[in-house]
Amino acid sequence: MVVFSLTSLFLANEDRRHALTVFFAQMRASIKERPEFMVNVMAIDGAGRTLGNNIREIVTTDFPVSSLDLDLEHIRHQIAGLDPVKSARVRIRPGGILQVDVVERTPVVIWRNRDGLSLLDETGVHIAEIPHRALRADLPLIAGDVANAAVPEAMALLAAVPEDRMRGLVRIGQRRWDVVLDRDQRILLPSDDPVAALDRVLALGAAQDMLDRELAVIDMRLRQRPTLRLTEGALAEWRHIRAISMNGQ
Repeated sequence: MVVFSLTSLFLANEDRRHALTVFFAQMRASIKERPEFMVNVMAIDGAGRTLGNNIREIVTTDFPVSSLDLDLEHIRHQIAGLDPVKSARVRIRPGGILQVDVVERTPVVIWRNRDGLSLLDETGVHIAEIPHRALRADLPLIAGDVANAAVPEAMALLAAVPEDRMRGLVRIGQRRWDVVLDRDQRILLPSDDPVAALDRVLALGAAQDMLDRELAVIDMRLRQRPTLRLTEGALAEWRHIRAISMNGQ
C-alpha cells in the first residue's frame, strides 16, 4: 500500500510523467541503436537480376536500421507475393545483413492469351509477360482460354511429339487440346486421356508414315472412329483422279 501510494503520488505530477516517458524512450532508442542490433545492408540469393531489382524496389527500408524495427514476416510476405517467386525466406545474418533467399519459378511454356504472351511454370502459375515470342523461342507455345489451368497435361503432350514437328497446343472449349504440327497439320484430341490418343497417332505415324502424307486433320475425338481429312491439294488431286476414272468407264 505504501509503495502504491508513493508511486501514485509520483505519477500524479504531469512533469514527472513526461520525464519518465522521455527516459524510457531514450533507453529504448539507445538499446535499438547498439551496433549489434544494426542492419546495414540487404543480400539476395537465388534471384536473377530482374527479380533482384524488383525485390529491392518493394523492400523500401532505409539502411542502416535496427533489427528491432524490422518486420521480417511482412518483408517475406511482400517478396513471396511477386509472381516470379516460388518461395522466400528472410533472416538477419551476423554482421548486420538482411539475408533474402528466394527460389525463383522456372518458365516451361509460353501461353498466348487475350492479353498477350505470358511465361508459366510447370503448374501453370504466371511468372511474367513477354512482348515477343522470339524472346523465348526455346519454350513451347500453348494457346486458348484457361489453357494455363492444364499446363501439366500440356507438358505431357508436348513431350510426346518431336520438337522439330511441334508448333504448339490450342485449348478448345476449355476441355480438350488440338496439337498443331508443321505443314499446317492438326491432331484433334479427346477430352479424356488425350496422351493415349496422341500416342496412338504417333504409333501409326511411325508404322505407316501417316503424318508424312497429305493430311490436314487427324480427328481422334471419337476413340472408336478416328477421322482423317485431306489437304486441299490432296483432295483436289483425288477428285481429279476420280473424275478421270469415271470418264474412262
